[in-house]
Amino acid sequence: MRILVQKFGGTSVATPERRTQVAAKVSEAVSEGYSPVVVVSAIGRSGDPYATDTLLSLVKGIYGDVPKRELDLLMSCGEIISGAVLVTTLQSLGFEAVLLTGGQAGIITNDSFGDARIIRVEPQAILEHVENGVIVVVTGFQGGTEEGQITTLGRGGSDTTASALGVALNAEAIDIYTDVEGIMTADPRIVEDARILDTVTYTEITQLAHQGAKVIHPRAVEIAMQRNIPIRIKSTFSDAPGTLVTSMQPNMGAGTDITGDRLITGIAHTPNVTQIRVSMQDVENVRDAHKKIFKAMALADISVDFISVQPESVLYTVRDEVGDKAVQILQNMGFTPAMIPSCAKISIVGAGISGVPGVMAKMVEAMSDAGVEILQSADSHATIWILVKKENMVVAVQALHKKFQLGA
Repeated sequence: MRILVQKFGGTSVATPERRTQVAAKVSEAVSEGYSPVVVVSAIGRSGDPYATDTLLSLVKGIYGDVPKRELDLLMSCGEIISGAVLVTTLQSLGFEAVLLTGGQAGIITNDSFGDARIIRVEPQAILEHVENGVIVVVTGFQGGTEEGQITTLGRGGSDTTASALGVALNAEAIDIYTDVEGIMTADPRIVEDARILDTVTYTEITQLAHQGAKVIHPRAVEIAMQRNIPIRIKSTFSDAPGTLVTSMQPNMGAGTDITGDRLITGIAHTPNVTQIRVSMQDVENVRDAHKKIFKAMALADISVDFISVQPESVLYTVRDEVGDKAVQILQNMGFTPAMIPSCAKISIVGAGISGVPGVMAKMVEAMSDAGVEILQSADSHATIWILVKKENMVVAVQALHKKFQLGA
């Protein structure tokens, strides 16, 4: 039995015409000998009648502090509606199809309503239907606790559902269908000659996703990577081959060619962040101050990023909307923080970066030539980050894309 998991996003199921295109992708998988297991998101995006954000607005407009358990019950409706409509579409075309909620499909989670984590998957119900030739449609984004409570998996949860099912069912592949034709070297709205990548590694796409690329949720990649199940990012609306996500380094040949020839895979960006700098001058116990700063941020539920801890200062970033709150907390603790709001974090990602000299030099040269000031930088084995002012974000991404010759 060759199982293929196919996940379709909200835009893919938004209209009858698009759902017909989804059904064609499912039919194609059947004709190729697969037993498809289909995961669906809620119909459309914010503003559409059954989109998740639209459902949320129904209750938050009445009373803002809605219990998380009840919010999960409400949000789960979007995928149920979407799944029921798709099953009906498939049946109208002559296919046997059945809808299972996340809990019915065997996705068992903890009870962290709104951002639940999958504990395990018990796929027996899916397998019984598949063995009888039935196409199983599963509601993405949701699962159930041991006690049967409905939970949701947080943003990007439908991707996570697809990967979890792919692993549990030992699928041959996980196809993520969106409204784009694959993963690109940069945001095409910023870089005109951005091109689609044929292949990326799990590490590369996870880094790109964490740093702002929104094609797939990083948690989904991490799950698929556990069993080395290939992910293919494709468009519902074309026959383009898309991007293959795998453990293999792209461009790897036989014999002595063990490094490949692609240094940089792509560029991602995250706008609307605030840099905070806390001087350690005149601080008697620097290590104690470091501990207090980050503990205070955690207690205030403020997520920190781009952290640089030095004897003379502490630098980190927060989202713009909590920048003033973070500064106020630090001032109340007796610090005198400096802040630069409206920044952007730019990341260059490539599995080939590690151990290669000159990458940072080229990055700095590109920023200098473009007249962009680097406010902060950091690196890891597969990523180099820089922080710039948001007003310089577009020119910085374009300059880096050109410098590393990523264009089509």
